[in-house]
Amino acid sequence: MLLTVDDDPGVSRAVARDLRRRYGDSHRVVRAESGEQALEALQELKLRGGRVAAILADHRMPGLSGVEFLERAMDLFPRARRALLTAYADTDAAIRAINVVDVDHYLLKPWDPPEEKLYPVVDALLEAYAASGDHEVTETKLVGHRLSGPSHALRDFLARNQVPYRWYAADEPEGGRLLAAAGLGPDDVPVVVTPDGRALARPAPGDVAAAVGLSTAPAEDFYDLVIVGGGPAGLGAAVYGASEGLRTVLVEREATGGQAGQSSRIENYLGFPDGVSGAQLTDRARRQAAKFGAEVLTTREAVGLEARGPARLVRLDDGSAVAAHAVILATGVSYRRLGVPGEDAVCGAGLFYGSAAVEAPACRGQDVIVVGGANSAGQAAVFLSREAKSVTIAVRGAGLEASMSHYLIEQVRAIDNIAVRTGTVVCGVQGEDRLERVMLLDTATGTTEEVPCGLVFVFIGAAPRTDWLDGAVARDPRGFVLTGADLLVDGQRPAGWSMERDPYHLETSLPGVFVAGDVRSDSVKRVASAVGEGAMAVTLVHRYLERL
Repeated sequence: MLLTVDDDPGVSRAVARDLRRRYGDSHRVVRAESGEQALEALQELKLRGGRVAAILADHRMPGLSGVEFLERAMDLFPRARRALLTAYADTDAAIRAINVVDVDHYLLKPWDPPEEKLYPVVDALLEAYAASGDHEVTETKLVGHRLSGPSHALRDFLARNQVPYRWYAADEPEGGRLLAAAGLGPDDVPVVVTPDGRALARPAPGDVAAAVGLSTAPAEDFYDLVIVGGGPAGLGAAVYGASEGLRTVLVEREATGGQAGQSSRIENYLGFPDGVSGAQLTDRARRQAAKFGAEVLTTREAVGLEARGPARLVRLDDGSAVAAHAVILATGVSYRRLGVPGEDAVCGAGLFYGSAAVEAPACRGQDVIVVGGANSAGQAAVFLSREAKSVTIAVRGAGLEASMSHYLIEQVRAIDNIAVRTGTVVCGVQGEDRLERVMLLDTATGTTEEVPCGLVFVFIGAAPRTDWLDGAVARDPRGFVLTGADLLVDGQRPAGWSMERDPYHLETSLPGVFVAGDVRSDSVKRVASAVGEGAMAVTLVHRYLERL
């Protein structure tokens, strides 16, 4: 943008006309007739991520003078070059402009002919601006505090949903400029600024999803197939269901990918000999599902399941419901919480559940603890070791062999700054505004050690997200969903079973409702098996629909 500000409408139009004649092909020329009006234009442009190359401001204007306006404009666009316009020589104004706003040029009116008096000055301004290295930011912008639970949650949400965004710390200059342009302050963060310039203060994930263009409401009243959960099993089912002609909708409460989507590197998945990150695998699967016509809803949580005659109804947390002929449950599992004193106070402020990829830059030069002994913990440790000073894997068992793949154990052993502490659990965390210390318990000796540490990543256990299914389908004592032959007791079908056949392999105690992936009782906790079960569940859905 080239911005000209003059309270005389005739002068304002004349300056803009001459600028457009010379620079209109490469710059957007905007004129304003007051400093206040110009500031509004600059604030809007700042939120949209645009750039201002040069500002030409009249010195003597009612309200904000030219120097006062340029001083406030600098707060928003410090790299914009600045020129002051005046009708006569004013030595005091020139000196003040140089001292206060570091004005680049002082121009006298009239500027005729512009080829001699105006364009050489503007050429110099644009040349100086080009050398400043300023860049346009068209992505979503997120302003927040570095170690803050709400800020971390939104960073994680945007990253896992593959929404391009730029992060700004609220206590750094550019973050402050964005907040000022939105009329907000540090107490209002986190703030999400959308590409069209809307600023959302402390928004809920659903508000962010709607603002950045993610689907949050179903497009149809009835589907052939509803899939609950967007991890590998759910995405696999969406790809196969939609590709085979089923009207398919996938409902995900946070972001597609599940735990696998948070993995920094998956090296044992078929077809990727060099490995693939969870985010890359998720992005490809989601695009593949969309290609075949599957609909994906984000930030919508399933809260109830019931049968309505031949239809199956999934109730959502916003009070709406999605109906279909069949349902596939692929809600996966979530990492168990530590359950130790001080946990809530530092969650998201140094203590993280998964999300190693999002917070990796904060690990540079730090001592980091990874809690857990399965593949997700090993993958995170390997990834974080590239930036961290040291990484300690704290595992409850006697070693990694019981739960971690052999190839990953070999990688961990080969990295010098990774240490493994066996027979060790976290029994406490401490800190005021952020994590500062971790209490480690040696399970063999019963001794406790206090370790200074500002970053802990937790990958322990598997808690199924199935409370909302209470009374709808049968579950095992740990909450995992029972299917197929596991539902038969002494050869008898489950109570209330309405079909003249036994449940199919992945079918629950409610006919037409199937399960795929980690949430199934006694499932294999691997990405490949989850994807395979998603595809198999679709085959069984077809078989179920044929016999309705």
